[in-house]
Order: sequence, then C-alpha cells, then structure tokens
Amino acid sequence: FVTLSIMATFIKLFVTLSIISLLACSTNAQLINNFYATTCPSLQTIVRNTMISAIKTEARIGASILRLFFHDCFVNGCDGSILLDDTATFTGEKSAGPNINSARGFEVIDTIKTNVEASCNATVSCADILALAARDGIFLLGGPTWMVPLGRRDARTASQSAANSQIPGPSSDLATLTTMFRNKGLTLNDLTVLSGAHTIGQTECQFFRNRIYNETNIDTNFATLRKSNCPSSGGDTNLAPLDSVTPTTFDNNYYNDLIANKGLLHSDQALFNGVGSQVSLVRTYSRNTVAFKRDFAAAMIKLSRISPLTGTNGEIRKNCRLVN
Repeated sequence: FVTLSIMATFIKLFVTLSIISLLACSTNAQLINNFYATTCPSLQTIVRNTMISAIKTEARIGASILRLFFHDCFVNGCDGSILLDDTATFTGEKSAGPNINSARGFEVIDTIKTNVEASCNATVSCADILALAARDGIFLLGGPTWMVPLGRRDARTASQSAANSQIPGPSSDLATLTTMFRNKGLTLNDLTVLSGAHTIGQTECQFFRNRIYNETNIDTNFATLRKSNCPSSGGDTNLAPLDSVTPTTFDNNYYNDLIANKGLLHSDQALFNGVGSQVSLVRTYSRNTVAFKRDFAAAMIKLSRISPLTGTNGEIRKNCRLVN
C-alpha cells in the first residue's frame, strides 16, 4: 500500500509538472523565427531597407527605436502599446513621464508599417515591426544581429500608469533597477548587458544634471565637459551622448566609461559601484566586445519574449497609432 501511495503521488506530481510545462511553453509557443515565412516573405527585407534609409538620415534613430522597444516591452509586454496615440477618449503611454517629449522614432515605424502593408496587407503586427526595427537599428550601427522570434499581436489598450511605474528611470539605484528587471523575468546579468544599449544615443540635460553637479563618483573633467552644455538651471532638453567616445557606434565603450566614472546617468554608473557580479561583468565587457555583443543579442531575445499577445489575443493594427 505504501508503494502504491508513493506511485500515486509520483503520478500526480508528474501530471502537474507536465501541465505546468505545457502552460509555460504555450506562452511563447506562437513566437517563432519564421512566423511570416509564407504570409509575408519580404518582411525582413522591407524593415531592413527602411531602417537603412532612416539611419542614413539620422544615426541616432537606431538608439531611439531601441528605446521605444524597451519601453514597450516593460509595459504589459512587447505588444506595441507604446505606439498608440492619445485620443479624446483614450490615454496611452506616450504621455507618461518616461516617454513624453523624449520617446521618438514613431514616424519611422509608421513608414515601415506603410511599406509592409503595401506588400502584405493586414498581416504583420506593429509589435513585430518594432522588434525587427530595433534589431536592425543596432546591427546597422555596428552591433550584433539575431533571429527575432515573431508572431506578436498588437494591444488594443495601453497603460499610462504602468509606464509611469514600471519603466526604470535615469536616477534609479542598483537595487531598484534589479527589482524592476526581475519583475519582468530578467536577471542582474540581463540588466548589465542590456544597459550596454547606452553605447548609442543621447539623453537630455534634465536627466543627468544632478549627477554632474552633485555626485562624487564622477570624473571631474568629464563633469566639467558636460556642464558646458547643461547649466545648473535651464537647458533641460540640451542633449549629450550617453557614450563619451562613439555614440553612433554599437561597441563596448559604454563599459569603459563606467570604469572611468564617466557614466552619464546615475542608473548607468550604479552598475559599477562597489562589488558584485555586475561589476565583474562590466570589466569583462569592457575587455571583450565579442562577449558583449553575443550576450546582448541573447538578452534582447529574452526581452522580446516578455508577455506577448499571440493567437487570437490582440489584433493586427492597420495603423500603428490607432486600434482598429
């Protein structure tokens, strides 16, 4: 009887674990690399060619679209919700604190959507277009490439409150960053490598003013240089590069900046304060650009799988700015 009882318990446990495993797999079951292979075979070429044109016009746009994708995925998953415009009866995420007057690149996504629709009508989601555009922007600026898992559908709603509370801010400390990433299923290692996205792009004076005027773990000459374009009051939207040397090239100089106390944002330099696994990773990436690019690509795939809408959930928007 004891043996039968143990076997029964084992069978129940096995069935329970199998169900859990199936449920876990089903979350991403419809995100596959060749999702549009037959329904829109020209998709990847269209996105790449549009991004080539956009980056020729302005190299910074690669960083801007990557930021859009990151902010999209951190709010209810990678569902294209950040692309929705506010209307008289709808308040979206564009007017949330982390996005208002700083999120940009929407017109490029619109152009890609128009080009894709001309080839494959009502087939490809805006969420997938954003994921592909972010990947291509990084690659075109010298970064890695990867197979983007596809099959996302677009949200019919958005959450300004979630955008205000769940997107890490430029003044966040390491504990806050770690918690916010962990809440999305991302590890401290993911945080450290994804922060390397700041090897491209620029940020506004208002987001780094406190660091250059009031913090002590900052290179003096670097602080002086940044003060020249960021006064102690006023000039809030004046821009400075996040990477002090190569802000339009996706390389590992961001990590060299951290080691030299030249991280522009408090949230950047927080990765290289004291001791910890992230400090070791910063040193590794500062010496090994191959490891950085490899790990960045893997972390981006992981980021892109956060809570996608698939199957019959959501919709394929005709216009990325509006629900159907």
